[in-house]
Amino acid sequence: MELTGTHHVYIMTNRRNTVLYTGKSSDLLYRVWEHKNKVVEGFTKRYNITKLVYFETCASNEDASLREKQIKSGSRRKKIELIESINPEWKDLSESFEF
Repeated sequence: MELTGTHHVYIMTNRRNTVLYTGKSSDLLYRVWEHKNKVVEGFTKRYNITKLVYFETCASNEDASLREKQIKSGSRRKKIELIESINPEWKDLSESFEF
C-alpha cells in the first residue's frame, strides 16, 4: 500500500483508546510520525494521541476532505464501528510502517 503521495483519512487514539482524533493527509507516513513525536502543538500532543487505529485511501484531496468531514460529524459509536470493521483489536497499524 502506498502511503506517500496519495490522500488518506485516518483515526488515531491514545494508549487507553479513550480519545479519538480524525485527520487527513497526503503523506500518512510523515503525519503519523509527527503525531508520535509530538512535533505539532495542539490536541494530539495534549492528549498523547500516538496510535493509528484506522485509515483509508481517497482518490483526491477533495474526496479526503469530504470523507474526513463525514467521519468527524458521526457519533463516537460510528467511529468505533468504523475502527473495529478493520481493526477489532485496536492495534497500532503504524507498527508495520518504516519511518
